[in-house]
Amino acid sequence: MISHCLFCQLIQKNQGILFQDEYLIVLSDIQPVAPIHELIIPRQHIATLNDLTEKENWLIGHSFNIAKQRAAAHNIQHKGFRTLFNCNAEGGQALYHIHLHLVGGRQLQWPPG
Repeated sequence: MISHCLFCQLIQKNQGILFQDEYLIVLSDIQPVAPIHELIIPRQHIATLNDLTEKENWLIGHSFNIAKQRAAAHNIQHKGFRTLFNCNAEGGQALYHIHLHLVGGRQLQWPPG
């Protein structure tokens, strides 16, 4: 855990968690861009996708499996949804603890907006 990391603090305080297992938690995004906007966050602090090592590759697959389960829980698995990792400032990353966005519940556009 990193003391100045908001996600690490929320994990430690066990606040606002919609789903959790031993490897990750799921929270609602506080600035949603769609009716369903959840963040799938590893418990392990990894700042960016660039900081992943081969031994952590399975965690990305696990994150996508949880995204699929959460989409089904919201009944949007067949209608459609978006998953997205942001990496560094120009990639839109605001919090430096990797997290997968699950977005859905309305028609999504590309580019987002």
